[in-house]
Amino acid sequence: MKSTMLREVAISIGMVVAILSGLWAYTGSWPPLVVVESNSMIHSEQGEVGSIDAGDLVLVNSPRRADQIVTYVESMQEGNQFSGHQSHGMPGDVIIYQKNGGTDTPVIHRAILKAVRNETGGWDVPGTDIRAVEEISLIIDYPCYPHGGNLRIDRWIPAHEGYLTTGDNEKSNGCRLDQLRATDRNASDQYIRSQGLKDQDGNPVLAVKDEWVIGVASTEIPWLGSIKLLTTGAWPAVPNQSWTKLSMLIGVILVAPVILDAIRGRSKESGKQYGDEDQGEDE
Repeated sequence: MKSTMLREVAISIGMVVAILSGLWAYTGSWPPLVVVESNSMIHSEQGEVGSIDAGDLVLVNSPRRADQIVTYVESMQEGNQFSGHQSHGMPGDVIIYQKNGGTDTPVIHRAILKAVRNETGGWDVPGTDIRAVEEISLIIDYPCYPHGGNLRIDRWIPAHEGYLTTGDNEKSNGCRLDQLRATDRNASDQYIRSQGLKDQDGNPVLAVKDEWVIGVASTEIPWLGSIKLLTTGAWPAVPNQSWTKLSMLIGVILVAPVILDAIRGRSKESGKQYGDEDQGEDE
């Protein structure tokens, strides 16, 4: 009995190691997946497969594995080689990054645009006609909730090359970029600090440098991360339907072995009956 239990434990550990090793080889990053802890990326309050909800697991591809991080504006530009590219229900890639390169909990948000330094001076924005400008002003075909209109970049002077990012949740994020200064040149520092995303030291988040990007969000595994959030106290962010679907999934996993055993038992019983009948005919 003891040897059987030890063997089963060893097999279970081996399976976990094999799965994690396979995911690491596939994504090129460690850890190979993250648990989404907030609702900043939801498309529906009920939650939906295909977008990123709190409680989802997301595979994280190494930025080195991705040919290029495709921004929202690149996906929206007609004739662009990345035109029409979508990820997790919207144009552009979703990236996981460290706020200002810090060590606190990473952010998983969509890359809206990237400011790239022009060789002759000024700034370029790939996916737009902006080239070699001192300050970036742009209206993006990205609807704003609830007041309407589109996302506006207002005379933004980047501190360095990097991405502007935001969550897909139109009510809490959307046109409220992580780098809030880029949307309002005249906003007071007090407003930016009180309303914008901040790093672990309380400083406003700047454009995301390439070296701050941990990875690119790949495959979504819905609901399973909710178990971790339940243990950490972050469960209120999980959509109600996710709990329902997770419960159904757990129920199926628990019931499936019982059903399979019953089917195997019937098959063996049926085979035994046929064997008895054949033996009777021979006699």
